[in-house]
Amino acid sequence: MKIALVQVASPADESPADRRARVGRMVAAAAGADLVVLPELWAPGYFAFDRYAAYAESLTGPTVTAARAWAKELGSHLHLGSVVERDAQGRLFNTAVLLAPDGSLVHTYRKVHVFGHASREAALLTPGDRLTVAAAPWGQVAATTCYDLRFPELWRDLVDRGAQTVITPAAWPAARREHWRLFTTARAVEQQVLLIACNAVGVQGDGVELGGHSRVVDPWGTVLVEAGTDEGVTRCEVDPGIVARVRDAFPVLADRRWPPATAPAAPDPTAEALTGP
Repeated sequence: MKIALVQVASPADESPADRRARVGRMVAAAAGADLVVLPELWAPGYFAFDRYAAYAESLTGPTVTAARAWAKELGSHLHLGSVVERDAQGRLFNTAVLLAPDGSLVHTYRKVHVFGHASREAALLTPGDRLTVAAAPWGQVAATTCYDLRFPELWRDLVDRGAQTVITPAAWPAARREHWRLFTTARAVEQQVLLIACNAVGVQGDGVELGGHSRVVDPWGTVLVEAGTDEGVTRCEVDPGIVARVRDAFPVLADRRWPPATAPAAPDPTAEALTGP
């Protein structure tokens, strides 16, 4: 399986149409990959909070429509990162989208853990409330987005639903780059998944530098590829059978014992000593 990670910058002085055209050319440069992955909210720029409403669109809007054409031209699966989605009720979501080689929709994920620290995402966007897994030629695939990396319980839920590969678009700041490396490796190892993480680059908002270093990490924790901090395409090749082999050779997931599958726990024998006379 050939993977291409496309790191994108989102300069404030670029129009939506110009950005889509530029990113389309970058995606075209990833020809030959089986899966092409873009970062989180590259169309408005994650930290361009004042643009969220203006850039919001349905899943039939201009960004998704352009990406459908790119996928068909490539003949590849394309994870377009995420868009600011406006639903029929007018709510805004940070929605990740995976497209098939024919341009059809394979999987969507509305970001559950919207970010509030030095960010207006949590104030502007509605958190998602659903996790799903979809079939792909390389196995069962799911998505998380950026801040979700800090919440392993969400990842374990995805694994329980059958996920073998997790795609994670992000706009992770350079100031916390070592956290990015730590969490992408940890999630891959603890959940025994192939983790494909594509981060944004450049400077956004009030001078926030994005961290880049998009990476692919296998279930052993081996970093198969890691990009730098520039725009461009980073490629690697992955054996799609790696997840099944690791889980079979080292069956951590099968050895879980918590929560117990029995009746409610017996009373804590120390409770009386701690609370009694």
